[in-house]
Amino acid sequence: MARELSPAVSPPRAAPARDGGRAAPVPAHGRRRRARGWLYVLPALAVYLGFAIWPALNTLRLSFLTWDGILPPVWAGFSNYIKIFRDSALYEAILHSLALIVFFSVIPIGVGLLMTALLMGKVRRGMTFFRIVFFLPQVLPLVAVGITWRWLYGESGVVNQFLELVGLGSITRAWLGDYGLALIALGLIGTWVMSGLCMMLFLAGAQKIDPSLYEAARLDGAGALRQFRHVTVPGVRREITVAGVITTIAALASFDLVFVTTNGGPAGQTNVPGLLVYRLAFNEGDIGGASALAVVLTVIVVAVVSAVRYFTRDDQS
Repeated sequence: MARELSPAVSPPRAAPARDGGRAAPVPAHGRRRRARGWLYVLPALAVYLGFAIWPALNTLRLSFLTWDGILPPVWAGFSNYIKIFRDSALYEAILHSLALIVFFSVIPIGVGLLMTALLMGKVRRGMTFFRIVFFLPQVLPLVAVGITWRWLYGESGVVNQFLELVGLGSITRAWLGDYGLALIALGLIGTWVMSGLCMMLFLAGAQKIDPSLYEAARLDGAGALRQFRHVTVPGVRREITVAGVITTIAALASFDLVFVTTNGGPAGQTNVPGLLVYRLAFNEGDIGGASALAVVLTVIVVAVVSAVRYFTRDDQS
């Protein structure tokens, strides 16, 4: 019996090799689409280059000049930087900014995590109003916030009136004028401003955590504290990083709040680098020195933010 032969299957033909291994040319419609994409990007890119990159580069250039803003500038080399690093006021201002990070970043993150643990998974009437009230300081201008708190902290302000009401009138004082407490009083304003932002970020992040993780933790005998530590905190790790970066930058760039409330007083106890930049530029007319200090402040911000991102990074990413 003759065996039936299966039809021969021809192997697939290899694709023709392109000359020199070069990529195929982009079709005309692809080039047009790419050009249209650039048309959408260019306006925003032009604004960014004009209002961010160019001023930064110009500040770097001015930091190597001696200029009062009127007479022609004179090349100064690194003399502006040498003068800045020899000034002890810079180091005091940096220490004040690092202390403000505790009030602007560390405490608000802790408060935000605590509020998230209390509110997560509990639908209550009025919760939207509660979140709006907590987030409200973020939408208020810091200048308005500073003016308001300067009045609250005044000798006849609400803070002292409340202390007298509860029988603590002996400790009333002009809080922003107290040599030892001015920086703490200033930092608590930052805590009030930033806590709502951290809470909103963490609540949004907690909503993406799988509820089965909490169920599994409860079956394993984990209480509320262990669930918070081993489920909630790892689940909002990326939000903690975002909050840490935003609040740290706010602490290091707190010029407007300091300028409105204390203007660096009393006796320089609330000086921050941004305020020193302002004084060098507008009070002393030293544009070159102010530019050099601004460059140093930028480097400090980048270094501190990089450290925050490193220590709050997501190990699984």
